Amino acid sequence: MEFNRIITLLRKERGITQKQAAQDLGISQAQLSHYEKGIRECGLEFVVQVADYYGVSCDYLLGRSAERSGQTISVEDLPDTASAADSVYRGSVLPVMYKKLIENSLDILFDKLAACKDKALVTSVSNYLMLSVYRMFRHLYQASPKNVASMFRVSRARWEGYTDAAMHAAEGDLLALLSGEDGAQAARAASQLDMTTTSLTTDYPRHATSLLNLIKNSEEVVRSLQR
Repeated sequence: MEFNRIITLLRKERGITQKQAAQDLGISQAQLSHYEKGIRECGLEFVVQVADYYGVSCDYLLGRSAERSGQTISVEDLPDTASAADSVYRGSVLPVMYKKLIENSLDILFDKLAACKDKALVTSVSNYLMLSVYRMFRHLYQASPKNVASMFRVSRARWEGYTDAAMHAAEGDLLALLSGEDGAQAARAASQLDMTTTSLTTDYPRHATSLLNLIKNSEEVVRSLQR
């Protein structure tokens, strides 16, 4: 299911036409088109050929790994962004893994925002992320009846709906800025957001693994809703 999406991505990132890729791979353009659209399935020999052509692993082509090299990660493979004292949560590695994935991905996200040099973009993204964390924390906090409700200023009856509305508003502001609806400055800033899987890996050698795996895990969650 992943193969057609990934071979299309790799071809477009390299900037070559379907016709050129088909010639290089020794098949017809129609056949490659069918592979890229998922109309036909190819044999293992062609998978290996495509892997060699694009310089990636077969596991990456088949969606088994988020890394072009086919690497599968463990918690020890991800760089720490916090102190060593924060690296263990009561003996469980799962929170450590997800914490690293999120923190390292946020480092890339905010570095890209910094390159845009647009305060409104930074504010919109930051508001959305802060509201998301606030929402999750408040759910956990309210799960225990022993926790005092007066910690929060927004009432129990209103906070979920209001938070949802505020997150939608922050996302709407972001989309308006990126489309140029609120002025040309943010639209020009968006030109700084060009990226490929190759450029991400090159520009962020320590953190790209986290981002690519976060994307893979997130899309598996989203796609599970379709089943």
